[in-house]
Amino acid sequence: MSPVSEDQTSEFLLARREKLDEIRARGIEPFGRKFPATHRAGEIIQNFSDFEGKEVEIAGRLVGKRSHGKACFADLQDFSGRIQIYARLDSLGAEAYDLFNKLDIGDIIGIRGIVFRTRRREISVEAKTFQILAKSLRPLPEKWHGLKDVDLRYRQRYLDLIVNPQVKQTFLTRLKIISAIRRFLEARGFLEVETPMMQPVAGGAAARPFVTYHNALDMTLYLRIAPELYLKRLLVGGFEKIFEINRNFRNEGISAKHNPEFTMLELYQAYADYQDMMRITEELLSTVVQEVLGRTQVQYGEHKIDFSPPWTRLTMLEAVEKYTGEDFSHLSDREAHQQAGKLGLEVPADVPWGIILNEVFETFVEEHLVQPTFVTGHPVDVSPLAKRNAENPRLTDRFELFIMSWEIANAFSELNDPFDQRERFQQQLEERARGDDQAHMMDEDFLHALEYGMPPAGGLGIGIDRLVMILTNSPSIRDVILFPTMRPRN
Repeated sequence: MSPVSEDQTSEFLLARREKLDEIRARGIEPFGRKFPATHRAGEIIQNFSDFEGKEVEIAGRLVGKRSHGKACFADLQDFSGRIQIYARLDSLGAEAYDLFNKLDIGDIIGIRGIVFRTRRREISVEAKTFQILAKSLRPLPEKWHGLKDVDLRYRQRYLDLIVNPQVKQTFLTRLKIISAIRRFLEARGFLEVETPMMQPVAGGAAARPFVTYHNALDMTLYLRIAPELYLKRLLVGGFEKIFEINRNFRNEGISAKHNPEFTMLELYQAYADYQDMMRITEELLSTVVQEVLGRTQVQYGEHKIDFSPPWTRLTMLEAVEKYTGEDFSHLSDREAHQQAGKLGLEVPADVPWGIILNEVFETFVEEHLVQPTFVTGHPVDVSPLAKRNAENPRLTDRFELFIMSWEIANAFSELNDPFDQRERFQQQLEERARGDDQAHMMDEDFLHALEYGMPPAGGLGIGIDRLVMILTNSPSIRDVILFPTMRPRN
């Protein structure tokens, strides 16, 4: 915010409280009721020829005011934009004009007036009457400085939206992206469903959950880390093409790419596989980018990202060999451990081949994957819910999509063998026993569902927040979440 002292802030607050009392003394309620605005600022600006000389009623927040004796100019901002208000003493009358002059920046008012253009050619509304709808008791950030304190912008998003117009545009773009995703999927026969956000078993991902407690049922519950296992239950029940745009919660660290509460798209298609999911992902994202932005190339920082299909495809083994020069494909656990050591990567002695390969990939490969790249063939050790590859049982039929070195999407041919799934869960329990609190829990009810038969299926998850970051050139995930999680101020 602007560099003002605490004493100055107290003076501003006191002055506004005094004006509040004065308004009430005049018999005027400073926190008004309904105001049926007929038009918005942006609508009038864009269609001036249709409105010139006509009466309109508009409402919004005062964000600027310039008094010139018997006339006063003000800037009114609503959701659609800003428009100039022209108030005159001889038009409003002495009492109303005096009150208008005493309005503060930040006050919310309703105006009835005539649309015209000033001698300087600025489209304006000449006020005939006005109403105070909400008195602002705190000053907005000073216009020459704006709200540049990044931490304060995230904590007080309401101020950020008022004084930084580009922030509102970011979130409008986010809404357009989500709407475009829904239209794409619904047009292809996918049904949007809802699954529980509180679950008795935290499943569907490798993550540390938030824990809560239900008093009436006397049971521990977990905030959802992923909707996957419930969506798969719906496959068992006969739903064949489903999706959910869902909020997930993971009790992990915070960074430019991580927020404890985040949004994902997850979809499942019966009788499909990960190759089908790859085609859907490529078509979905390229279509959404074109529809929302009107182009397929997006500038992110110094990089120009091209969403035009087809995208690069690499197996994890190919990617590791390409960027490290080492072939891990036929190594034993011990040999993989030695090879990782030669690359300078320290891993515990009891870690299996698949986890080592994944660690090498994350350490040495991900940073190179700037353009949209599908990485396939993940080890079974790091893919507890994916179907094994028919040709190489150490691998799964899975892919991750990387853009700007970030994982944007994760998909696989879903594991529908209840015996194999139980064995994978058991392996995850062993990882938990060794201290990995992000390893998957045993979910007996899900295994019970699988025993009724789940059709072969492809599943896909896409991180909405990271996608929005790229499409809006936003450096932090906090820039694309309206109310990100923040550490309390002391």
